[in-house]
Amino acid sequence: MTGREATGREATGVEDPVMGRIHAAQLRAAAGERAGAAADLAALWDEIGGEAGDPLHAVSLAHFLADLQDDPADELEWDRRALRAADGLTDERAREYHSSLAVRGFYPSLHLNLAADLVELGDPEAARHHLDRAEAGFADLPPGEYADMITGAVARLRAQL
Repeated sequence: MTGREATGREATGVEDPVMGRIHAAQLRAAAGERAGAAADLAALWDEIGGEAGDPLHAVSLAHFLADLQDDPADELEWDRRALRAADGLTDERAREYHSSLAVRGFYPSLHLNLAADLVELGDPEAARHHLDRAEAGFADLPPGEYADMITGAVARLRAQL
């Protein structure tokens, strides 16, 4: 998702305070305050009810929380939570936030992240499985820089294996 404003207002014009707080934490992490951003997102995770909460919020939170983990096993667990949350997300809910979103377009990135975690943890077989799943979803990526970034990262990780 690109173009987020600090309020969490996207192309639909609907303000989403949770998405706004996620974006604010991302900015905080980008400014070098990873621990503070992770603490903010972990508190927000608890506020929304974790995986039992709104699937859009859960997938977004887990996805970004994974990136803030120092331990690869913790990162893997957050990436697994993101994947489970995506499985419960509908296109209708995603489009309430941004009219261009389709859930199937989330999966290549989610599987890429899982594959990278598994490489880090020394499980290349499981990593290859998730790379296969990421590649299977390439057609669902919106064309442009994001798709290029994901397809390039999958190719680099596969070459590494």
